[in-house]
Amino acid sequence: MLKLKNIKKDYKTGDFIQHALKNISVSFRKNEFVAILGPSGSGKTTLLNIIGGLDRYDSGDLIIDGKSTKSFKDKDWDAYRNHAVGFIFQSYNLISHISVLENVEMGMTLSGVSSAERRRKALELLEKVGLKDHAHKRPNQLSGGQMQRVAIARALANNPKIILADEPTGALDSKTSTQIMELIKEIAKDKLVIMVTHNAELAKDYASRIVSMKDGVILDDTDSYDDKNKKSGELSIKKTSMSLLSALKLSFNNIKTKKGRTALTAFASSIGIIGIALILSLSNGFNKEVEEFEENSLAQSPIIIANESVQMDEDTLKALNRDSDLEEYTDKDAVYTQDDLSETLIHQNNITEDYVNYLEKMNKDDAAGISYMKGTNIQLIEKSDGYNLVSIGSSGSVSTGMSMLPEGNIVDNNYDVIAGSLNDEPGLILQVDSKNRVSTRILRALGFDDEETSFNDILNKEFKIPVNDEYYQRQGNYFIPVTNLERVYNSDNSITVKINAIIRGREDKKVVTDTSSLYYNSSLADEVISKNKDSEIVRAQREAEYNVLTHQAFDENTTKENILGYLGGDTLPVAIYIYPKDFETKDNITNYLDDYNKGKDEKDIIQYTDMAGMISSLSGNIMDAITIVLIAFSSISLIVSSIMIGIITYISVLERTKEIGILRSLGARKKDIKRVFNAETFIIGIFSGFLGVIIAYALTFPVNIIIENLSGLAGVAKLNPVHALILILVSLTLTIIGGAIPANMASKKDPVIALRTE
Repeated sequence: MLKLKNIKKDYKTGDFIQHALKNISVSFRKNEFVAILGPSGSGKTTLLNIIGGLDRYDSGDLIIDGKSTKSFKDKDWDAYRNHAVGFIFQSYNLISHISVLENVEMGMTLSGVSSAERRRKALELLEKVGLKDHAHKRPNQLSGGQMQRVAIARALANNPKIILADEPTGALDSKTSTQIMELIKEIAKDKLVIMVTHNAELAKDYASRIVSMKDGVILDDTDSYDDKNKKSGELSIKKTSMSLLSALKLSFNNIKTKKGRTALTAFASSIGIIGIALILSLSNGFNKEVEEFEENSLAQSPIIIANESVQMDEDTLKALNRDSDLEEYTDKDAVYTQDDLSETLIHQNNITEDYVNYLEKMNKDDAAGISYMKGTNIQLIEKSDGYNLVSIGSSGSVSTGMSMLPEGNIVDNNYDVIAGSLNDEPGLILQVDSKNRVSTRILRALGFDDEETSFNDILNKEFKIPVNDEYYQRQGNYFIPVTNLERVYNSDNSITVKINAIIRGREDKKVVTDTSSLYYNSSLADEVISKNKDSEIVRAQREAEYNVLTHQAFDENTTKENILGYLGGDTLPVAIYIYPKDFETKDNITNYLDDYNKGKDEKDIIQYTDMAGMISSLSGNIMDAITIVLIAFSSISLIVSSIMIGIITYISVLERTKEIGILRSLGARKKDIKRVFNAETFIIGIFSGFLGVIIAYALTFPVNIIIENLSGLAGVAKLNPVHALILILVSLTLTIIGGAIPANMASKKDPVIALRTE
């Protein structure tokens, strides 16, 4: 069954070579109790380790069931130890942090026996050795004799053909030794039992065959056996494998014995996760605040299409930075060209009737409203203490801050009508703030001097808008405004208007609730343009090719379009404001506007200004940059944590060296040992990740209180569950990386040396 042929084994220490086994040849029967007897240093334990596959011979051959082991690889030796050999050690070599039952099951676990089956067999074996009632105890709760019985049960678990016992009674008293030897003798009835001992009396009393050794050679064999007629190639063993679940369970049990150290390690490695989680929580919260602000204010900020647009695209910025490499206050005797900023940045848009028609075909579901700023200027006269002129400019930047009210449901979405009504009748609209306040400047311009004015007084007051022919009069080569506003006010040609409605920003639209303004509707702009476009002053401008100037805002550089627009002679808009419903529809609108420009020459391209996009991009980039910088600093602690995990795992390898030897003796592969320690770092990584996320989440509560007290913003720190999951995975990954080197070192430990570790 088992044959050693010319086995040699040497150990080299520096220049010294110890010849442990010198050309050993011996054969063993299928069933016999063999005692290998000899003094310390005779080579008997080395012989036992080579038979058990724990150590490798230098030359010769170990033949098992007629099959040579010369070509055995590591995985073959592992499988051989698991299925064909059972070890009984002098020091028991039980794994201390798992139960007696789990110790017996371990060999079967490596050979892939199902959980139910290995539990049944382990209990049967414990009952056979008289320890079934102690199945769930830990080894350190048993006596020496009981632990040796557990070791015997473990050795028998996979029903091996060979039992190797190394001084099985060396640590026991005489009574217990007798019990153990009787048990081993019983086992030898149907198995090959090879026992190493230096006790000649014990060998004589129990062994059926005694092989005596000294100085690495066999001196005597009381019942030698020759199996030269044995056929070869009959050995068949199944490869071993430890599942990830088994490795996790083994490591978890070990971790439970070191709860304090594990908790401190997990906390220390979670500090980086805590820092990053808090940063992401704050970043997430502030981003949500910014997004909410943008939704309330920027999402419906208009996309502006004006006669002139400022270009801030990538090509323009490159052009502006073209001279960045030139030296300031240079000593060079040369002059360089510089692009005119107005030519580089400003693009002239030619807004045509065709373009306006194109906009009218835009999907109405994308825009909350479109406002066309017509080329006109409205002169508003109010009567209170005399006749006073109020200018309403198309740009909205005049003294009263008045502009055209946007068309569409932009007003419905953001404002409540608190007095009057919004209708198509030409008129004005007054916006008040959340406290119903209006700028004193606006109220005084409209003729209201009291600190408190009723809605009725505001809605019932009439204003007059003069037409050009009555407001301007010719004087030499100029047209100048008349000074008699009373005559103009009372003219039948003047347009009578009122404030149609008073509006106020909705309570949930904080951005528009704190401002006040005065608007005119598009109906009023259309009526003014209609009455002024063929006026005498406009005809005069056309006939004189705009060389005849008024005393208003014109000079020699004023274009014809400026004059006609100012005097109310052009129905095409000078600016168009498109109000998106939200950021998604804004993108649809900008894509639609971009489609118009495809294939057109530079002069025919219509450019727009997307203020919402610019601000949103700027704010988003700033937040991202701050977040990245802070995370980069916090990540340093993650690297430190990874190094610390590597050190802790290395300490664990040192502490569990004997366990490594035990597992290898049971048939565990190198990759199984690596898996055990990777499983330990996996558990610590998961635990530290969860711990870091939980602590970070708990810290968001006091952080939110502090931020709310400082800024008034409530609930800013919000940990995104996705971020939490990612951080747990990051913790797990870095922990496994940190423990990879020690785990690899553990897998390469010599099982014989590992078993000698105390």
